[in-house]
Amino acid sequence: MKITMKIICIILIVVILMVALLFLYAAQKPAVPKNYETSVKTGGEIEGTYLAHGSFTVKYTEQGALENYKKYEVYYPAELETESRKYPVIVVNNGTGVKGSKAKTMFEHFASWGFIVIGNEEEYSWNGFSAEMSLKYLLRENDNPDSIFYNRIDTGNIGALGHSQGGVGAFNTVTDTKHKDMYKTVVAESPAHPDLAASLEWDYDVSDLHIPFLMVAGTEKSDAELVCTLEGMYKLYDSAEQAPFKVMARRTGAEHGDMLYSADGYVTAWFMWQLQGDEYAAGAFTGEEPEMMQNSLYQDQKAVEKE
Repeated sequence: MKITMKIICIILIVVILMVALLFLYAAQKPAVPKNYETSVKTGGEIEGTYLAHGSFTVKYTEQGALENYKKYEVYYPAELETESRKYPVIVVNNGTGVKGSKAKTMFEHFASWGFIVIGNEEEYSWNGFSAEMSLKYLLRENDNPDSIFYNRIDTGNIGALGHSQGGVGAFNTVTDTKHKDMYKTVVAESPAHPDLAASLEWDYDVSDLHIPFLMVAGTEKSDAELVCTLEGMYKLYDSAEQAPFKVMARRTGAEHGDMLYSADGYVTAWFMWQLQGDEYAAGAFTGEEPEMMQNSLYQDQKAVEKE
């Protein structure tokens, strides 16, 4: 009997250890595939252009923070250290379970297109507070003669980005933080729909959104039936009556987690247009035949420019 109990205890310990290792692996596993720039399928020339890696060599730096988001993580074009010019900024709001350190490839992708990209290790990004602190950090560095970012921040071209909980955070960043008026555009990837967000007490309101926005989601079960339903997308889209330009679309066959990176061809094009004035990139969303509106990999596309 004692031997049997000992064996059972050993088995339980092994199972517990295996489960713990699985959780540890999941916690450390990157949320964005390293090869996504070449493996994600594209359905248009513009999408393919901006899904590819950009021409800038990318460097990384970090700065510890006392708050629970632990550190500021900044990816930037290497030439920033030698060229006397300013660079546009993308401030990232983390999705649930996807801290900045789990999305390095995505950060590097945007930086390769000439952006300073900043994130952190926040796990509760919905209120936009950690994004506010990230931007404040960059603004301080922009005024610090001893910083590599001294006078390198293009304060007139700052955008917010977020996936899932981070999508809610991105909306709150540009509507309900001290520096909200510094943001020129926002991209929300599979943001928690209003009813789901309300049940989680992630309050947000896009009715006062006064900047252009892009919203994307997936058509598969995890998004379509749970996190970012089509009905929820329509509700958000229609509520943003003050936005001067707004676009929404769903990526066919994409699950919720896929939307962290699978629409990056158009997300990059959007930021290139909005923050760098790239007219070729603009062709994905505006003009006589916007590419994204014709792309068979997407559905439920809508775009409205306020007159």
